[in-house]
Formats: sequence, C-alpha cells, structure tokens
Amino acid sequence: MTFQRARSEEQREIRRQAILNTTAAMLDTMRVGEVGLNALSVQVGLAKSNVLRYFESREAILLELLDRDTKQWLGGLSQPLADAVDPDAPGRERGRQLAAALARSLAPHRVLCDLLGAQGGVLEHNVSAETVARYKYAMVDNNGTLSGLVRRHLPELGADAAWKVSAMVFVLAGALWGQTQPSHSVRAAYAADPELAALCWDFTETLEDTLATLIAGILAGDGAPAGR
Repeated sequence: MTFQRARSEEQREIRRQAILNTTAAMLDTMRVGEVGLNALSVQVGLAKSNVLRYFESREAILLELLDRDTKQWLGGLSQPLADAVDPDAPGRERGRQLAAALARSLAPHRVLCDLLGAQGGVLEHNVSAETVARYKYAMVDNNGTLSGLVRRHLPELGADAAWKVSAMVFVLAGALWGQTQPSHSVRAAYAADPELAALCWDFTETLEDTLATLIAGILAGDGAPAGR
C-alpha cells in the first residue's frame, strides 16, 4: 500500500488509522518490543519520516492503540459480568464471581495485556508530556467506565474502593501477562526441572485469585458484612 500526500483532515485521519491498524496487525504475531518504526513504515507504505508526521514516535502509536483496545474490551464487558455475577449472592461471593469474569474476559485480549505490561516501562517513554497527558485523561475515563461496572455488581465497595479495584485490574493484568508468557528457554527450563513448576503461573487463574483476594480484603477492611 502506498499513499499520496494527505491534503485534508479527512485524508490525514485515514493515514492515522492506517498506521494504527497496521501496527495492530503486526501485534497479532509480534510482541510489543518487536514492533519497530522501520518495519511499520514498510508495512503501511509510508516513509518513516512520513509516519512521524502523524505520530511523534513508535510509543505514541502504541499508547493510542492501548487506549483503543481498552475501550474495545470495556465495550463488550457489561453482558459477561451480568451473566457471571449472581445479584443474590453474598458480597464476597459476588466479588469472586466478578474477579473470575474479569480475568476470563481479559485472557483473550493478548495484545491489550501485552500493551498494559509495557505501559510504564516502555510506552510512556520517548513521548511528549502532551501525548502522555492525552493518554492519561483517556485512561481516567476508561477506569471510570470499569469502576461503574464494578459498582453495579458490588455497590458495597463504594466509589473510592471501586476505583482502586478497577485501577488494579489494569495494573495486575499488565504485570501478570509478562510473567505468564514465558519464552522458549524458560519453558525448556520448566520442562527440565519440575521443581521450577511453582514459578509457572496461569494468567487467568492467577489474575482471578489476586483480584478476588483484593476485593475480599477491601470488603473486610471496610467492615462490610459477608452478606449483602
């Protein structure tokens, strides 16, 4: 694919979306650290200098993709949570059900989890303060959306606690993803020495257990009853 010079805002937006979509396609088969501007420019049909007309850096592209993928995940989350959480169950049981549903819903979103894992250490570097601020405002909105869903099923958490739980969903998903996607060498080490199996975690199971423990701890700490 090749492009002529964009001469209108509509054409510029088409170029931007092409860059984002091409990067997303590359992430289907690559980890975040493997996606570079040179390869991206070839795939999208623009010179590297032209790619940088639309995004200030590789990291800026990936931050926008992270926001886009987060919104897509959140957009499909309401019904799975409603299906999984029994409104008549005690609070702590609803907390476990909510944690399980959140973990299961995130597991298929490999690119989102990989981007979350790279956010602090990679994506928020080599970008301007304006780009970071724009992303942070978007994530505040995203966290607010998730917090609203959490409170719908666990109203006893309260607004502040629901916000904290929601924020930790993103933090834990990113941190655990990297730990639960071992390289070929690490897999070989696990296979060669069964004693290392304790370090081989399952993403969905570990995220569910950690979120359920967090929610139960907040409910207990707030003096909330075990029931409703």
